[in-house]
Amino acid sequence: MLRDRKGFKIGVIILLIIFLFIAFLVGNIKGTLKVEPKRIFEVIMTDDGSPERMVIWNIRLPRMILAALVGTNLALSGAILQGVMKNPLADPSIIGISSGAGLFGIVVLVVFPQYIGLVPIAAFIGAMFAAFLIYILSWKGGIQTTRIILAGVAVSALFGAGISGILVFYSDRVHGALTFMNGSLSSRSWPEVWTILPYTIAGFILVNVFAEKLNILVLGDDVARGVGLNVEATRLGFTALAAFLAASAVSVVGLLGFVGLIVPHSIRLIMGNDYKYMFPATALLGSVLLMFSDTFARTFLSPTEIPVGIVMAVVGAPFFLFLLRRE
Repeated sequence: MLRDRKGFKIGVIILLIIFLFIAFLVGNIKGTLKVEPKRIFEVIMTDDGSPERMVIWNIRLPRMILAALVGTNLALSGAILQGVMKNPLADPSIIGISSGAGLFGIVVLVVFPQYIGLVPIAAFIGAMFAAFLIYILSWKGGIQTTRIILAGVAVSALFGAGISGILVFYSDRVHGALTFMNGSLSSRSWPEVWTILPYTIAGFILVNVFAEKLNILVLGDDVARGVGLNVEATRLGFTALAAFLAASAVSVVGLLGFVGLIVPHSIRLIMGNDYKYMFPATALLGSVLLMFSDTFARTFLSPTEIPVGIVMAVVGAPFFLFLLRRE
């Protein structure tokens, strides 16, 4: 088949790079203040004190970079989970990892707002705790992917109830948590970029270094053991890496669903299951999708801004239904 050819896969990656550049331009052009394409790179390279420089450098540029990094992390996290669990419906929000990160983040935001700087650390701890709890609940003489999915759904519901309970008891502070709950890039700038960037770089390197191990794992546990792969350790390591990537995204933009679901599955439909090519393509498509979605969220009802999480839900829900019909 065409999608199994190396040249085709490389061509898809090159096409996604072009789309990434287009998304970057559109995101920096669109807005209340229109900026000519040629001016974008001028104001990035030269501080001329113009309004365009202030808008591009302080608002749009970091926001586009952050959207790309968050999209990359969520998409890669979803790709890992779908491979580890052999289920195209797996993603960080569905199996509870994002909910764990969200619960711990909400606790800091609402209950201990004086420690708001600890939200990224709390979100990461929450994601890892959720992943650990899922493994404990699904362990029965070993790990089976069906039990992981079922345990993840239960954990997601449990943490979701915890979030709702906190918002009920601290109803006077709900407004500050709504943005986090719906996922938004509003008011995000360079500090958030520098916060998530190390996670993205480390995660991207690790998934590509160990891509071949995931290729072996998806062939089945018996085949993987036959070639000497420690199946349980590999599955646990990849799940921890998925939690690591999802938590970093949740910590800076809040709960953002469907990216980890629709992006990896779309790439798999286009170019097959070879993770050596899937991971780079998934990272690129995740970046492109979230950059375009955030630009739409920011400009569609300007000057009112829609949380990008709502846009992703509108886009992702029909795709999710398509997957349910297809599987």
